[in-house]
Amino acid sequence: MRRGEAEAERGEKSDTAQLLGRIGMACYGVVHLIIAYLAVQVAFGSSERADQKGALQEVGSTAFGQVLLWILAIGLVLFGLWQFLMAATGYEWVSGGKRTRKRIGAAARGVVVIVLGFTAFRIATGSGGGGSSNQKQQEFTAKLLQLPAGPALVVIAAAGVLGVAIAAGVKGVKKTFLEDLDTTELPGKSKRWISWLGTTGYLAKGVVLTVVAILLAIAGFTADPNKAGGLDAALKTLAAQPFGTVLLTVVALGLAAFGAYCFGAGWAHKR
Repeated sequence: MRRGEAEAERGEKSDTAQLLGRIGMACYGVVHLIIAYLAVQVAFGSSERADQKGALQEVGSTAFGQVLLWILAIGLVLFGLWQFLMAATGYEWVSGGKRTRKRIGAAARGVVVIVLGFTAFRIATGSGGGGSSNQKQQEFTAKLLQLPAGPALVVIAAAGVLGVAIAAGVKGVKKTFLEDLDTTELPGKSKRWISWLGTTGYLAKGVVLTVVAILLAIAGFTADPNKAGGLDAALKTLAAQPFGTVLLTVVALGLAAFGAYCFGAGWAHKR
C-alpha cells in the first residue's frame, strides 16, 4: 500500500475521525428532522418552503438557533470529510463491485453534505442569500437546455435522479444499510428500531427523489426549465395531489425517521 493510502486509512480508522464523523452524521440527521417539520407545515398550508436551505434558515431564526446553526455547519463539514475518507479507504467489510459502489456513494454524499455545511456557514454569517432548491434546479436545467441536445441531456439527468431514487428504495426494502452497521452489541429492541427507521427513511427519500426526477423529466420533454424543481417543489407536488395532506404527512414522517436513523447509524457505524 502506498504511503498516502496508508495515511488515509489510518485517518479513517482513528478514534478522532470516527467520533467527529459520527457527530457529523447526527447533524445530518437534525437537518432531516427539520425538513420533516417543514414538510408537515407545507402539508397543512402553513409554510412556503421545505428544502435543506430552508431548514437551516429555520434553525438560525432565533438567538439560540444561531449557535445551533454554527454547530450544524461544523458538524456537516466534518461528516462530509469523513465520507471522503470512507470513499478512499472504507467499507473493508465488503468486496468487489459492492465496495466500489459504496465508496462512490460516500464520495457523492460527501460533496452534498459539505455544500450543505458551507450553506449553513453562509447563513450563520448573514451572507447566505440566493434562491431555494427550486430556483437552483431551474437555473441548472435552463443551462442544460441551452446546450446542444439540451432536452435530451435533461431527460438523461432525470433518469440519473430516478436511478438514485430506486437505489434508495431498494436499500430500504432489502435493508442493505445494515451491512454498514455493527449491531452485535445493541439490544434486540434497538436493532429493530434502527432497521425500521432505516427502511422507512430510505423509502421516503426514494419517493421524494422520484418526484424530483419526474419534474426534471417533464422539464426536459417540454424544454421548459420552470417545470423542474428540487426538494421543495417535490414536497409541494405531493401536497397538491388528492389526499395530498395525508400523503405528504406520511412522507414527512418518513424523512423524520431517516433523521432519527442517522443518530443510530452514526453510533453503530462500522469502523
